[in-house]
Amino acid sequence: MAINAPFNAAAAAYGNASRLINQAAKPQADLTATAPAAGGNFADLLAQNVQGLVDHGKQADQMALDMVNGKANVVDMVTALSETEMAIESMVTIRDRVISAYEEIMRMPI
Repeated sequence: MAINAPFNAAAAAYGNASRLINQAAKPQADLTATAPAAGGNFADLLAQNVQGLVDHGKQADQMALDMVNGKANVVDMVTALSETEMAIESMVTIRDRVISAYEEIMRMPI
């Protein structure tokens, strides 16, 4: 019985990691389908994504506080922190690509 408990925890952690990878592989919203035909507002899209990142961070902070108080599961806390980390990495990647595109545009001859 003592051997099954760590195995079950490891299997649950693997399942959660697999779910996170699958969610990251397929975006939840098709941005091209929701954009208006005349062109979307990039600032609004960026603001929504930043707000989502802030919400992920608040959720992870709350989960960490619940864990300290003994009200949360370790797997749930690690999952929330992993989701926040992935969201931050995504925003950094977007920022880097926007800066790279701007620099490339600035190098174009007029």
